[in-house]
Amino acid sequence: MLDYETLKLVWWVLVGTLLIGFAITDGMDMGVGSLLPFVARNDTERRIAINTVGPHWDGNQVWFITAGGAIFAAWPAVYAAAFSGFYMAMLLVLFALFFRPVGFDYRSKIDHPRWRSAWDWGLFIGGAVPALIFGVAFGNLLQGVPFRLDELLRVHYQGSLLTALLPLLNPFALLTGLLSLTMLTVHGGLWLQLRASGEVAERSRRLVRLLAPLVTLTFGLAGLWLWSAIDGYRIVAEPSHAALPNPLAKTVVRAAGAWFDIYHSQPLALLAPAVGLLAPLLTALLASARRPGLGFVTSALAMAGIIATAGLAMFPFIMPSSLDPNSSLTVWDAASSHKTLTVMFWAVVIFLPIVLAYTVWCYTRMWGRVTAEEINRNSHSAY
Repeated sequence: MLDYETLKLVWWVLVGTLLIGFAITDGMDMGVGSLLPFVARNDTERRIAINTVGPHWDGNQVWFITAGGAIFAAWPAVYAAAFSGFYMAMLLVLFALFFRPVGFDYRSKIDHPRWRSAWDWGLFIGGAVPALIFGVAFGNLLQGVPFRLDELLRVHYQGSLLTALLPLLNPFALLTGLLSLTMLTVHGGLWLQLRASGEVAERSRRLVRLLAPLVTLTFGLAGLWLWSAIDGYRIVAEPSHAALPNPLAKTVVRAAGAWFDIYHSQPLALLAPAVGLLAPLLTALLASARRPGLGFVTSALAMAGIIATAGLAMFPFIMPSSLDPNSSLTVWDAASSHKTLTVMFWAVVIFLPIVLAYTVWCYTRMWGRVTAEEINRNSHSAY
């Protein structure tokens, strides 16, 4: 049986893996939705784009649900604090996500241009808004969240619920939101180039070629901003990592450049930002060369590198506090019990390979380009 400290670290890796899996799979669907108004000029072309993700989007969204469930079970304190501090942002994401299942299911029920156009814009909102807000959330985590814990470990936030959303939309968070939106849009564009046909694939190729370098640019700017203008967090005293969780038992200070400590102490960690910077440029080259399959792989590597960079920079912090740094929640003091982490770990060991195998089987069975001829032959299909 794994010891408590090791399990805490394992679950940090597993949650990060789930977030990367969500970005690669469901992020692809969101990217397609974000590109829908720009790559498709008529109903047939829009149906081509939608049908590339139609059979898979609901399965891909399971990664998002699983990541949320894993955070709830592994880090209940983080789950509770995040749902309080990011409540309005999460509601905005939820309302935007409503458009996806309804849009996919109802778009083709009525053969009327206004009806279908309305649902197409709904699919755009369901793709672009969550992609933006997820990045905004990461930007705010890096700056610190305005909460504190009292002696009973109850969470107290600064500000009211009605004004909670506006402070989240600060300049740095909007930059990271733009990074997230661009990153997922590029990934969706590569999927369209790989699975769509005709002008939809060609327009997607041109957009990927333009947007992929923007991923590198925004990622680099966010890193420079973080280095030069945003203080990080550093633990200067704490109990044993195997101790029972108590967030107030440690001492935390804020210091310039503290978010980059791990890259000084563990140079191998520099691979993550290097991949995050270089992979989008390689993606643009592969898209231009009409190699969308390899481009899709490099795009996935770029997202993994960017997400891993943020996770490594913050480690071991999960949710830093800007009001009281000692109240910050970390990998070591926000975890569930040893037994809970153990049971969940073996559940993952058993069921994750099954889920992955089923997912690969689904993509294999439904592989192929979506063409205008196929769309016209199946004018009454679900999408």
